[in-house]
Amino acid sequence: MDPAQGEAAGQGDPKASVDICICTYRRESLAQSLVSIADQTGLDGRKVRVIVADNDEHPTAESSIRRMGEAVGLTLVYRHAPARNISIARNACLDAASADWIACIDDDEVAGSRWLACMLAEAEQGGWDAVLGPVKAVYPPDAPGWMRSGDFHSTRPVVLNGSIETGYSGNALMRRALIERAGLRFDPRFGRTGGEDVDFFYRLRDAGGRIGFAPDAWVEEPVSDARARLGWLVVRTFRSGQTYGTRLARTRPGPTNRAWQACLATVKAVACGSAALATLAKPTTRNRFITRGALHLGVLARLVGLTEIETY
Repeated sequence: MDPAQGEAAGQGDPKASVDICICTYRRESLAQSLVSIADQTGLDGRKVRVIVADNDEHPTAESSIRRMGEAVGLTLVYRHAPARNISIARNACLDAASADWIACIDDDEVAGSRWLACMLAEAEQGGWDAVLGPVKAVYPPDAPGWMRSGDFHSTRPVVLNGSIETGYSGNALMRRALIERAGLRFDPRFGRTGGEDVDFFYRLRDAGGRIGFAPDAWVEEPVSDARARLGWLVVRTFRSGQTYGTRLARTRPGPTNRAWQACLATVKAVACGSAALATLAKPTTRNRFITRGALHLGVLARLVGLTEIETY
């Protein structure tokens, strides 16, 4: 067996350590995230640290962040990682990590009480190099009915041909040994556009990493009023399409391949637009087609060379 495969497929150390990484930028909700981490159960004495990377221009929040950790009994490492580029903050977390496993959640998320235990159990039983968990959206009372019924903001991995090919940073666990061996870091070019986590997990797969899913390792994420709009969803999925377009341009280079992929994206976008028109009276279905069409337009935009939009 290849050494790398042996590392991933081993039985796992029941006392393996974990560093939980959180990137933050002026969010008071970080306090709730830290409380939910402090309340984790089923860890059987594992060594757990929290690494908080502050992406603000100045480290003015350092003392308050440290107090948050102390108040709930966490071992907390603070890193100042300026400025307003999420990839810089994520890399600061990777650089500070020394545990066997690296877990990631966002600074506005609240983890279920057995979140980390479920992630570790799946990682060790499945021999995975990374594990994803579901991110459950919590909608405000006045969110549109179509948005609630379609659950547009919740996140789960996309399975293609029986495997997960990429991931997201909102609820993830990664084997640090693979990250270090492959020299994986988050690309700063995606630090203002978003998609840096999707790109990272694509490259983790390229390095031979295997990604699993732990359905019971959930976290909750509130949907702000600003995000409870169709316009925000369209922009988000358009940007996701641009990230995938960048991936296609990298893995299938050459003008012929690029032209073919651009044609496919155009056909798919037109088909989604037609389906949206045909389902005008069904808001959930209609808006699902609209957002899907935006994704294909994002792919097309990137393949023809348009600059990625900035969302941070």
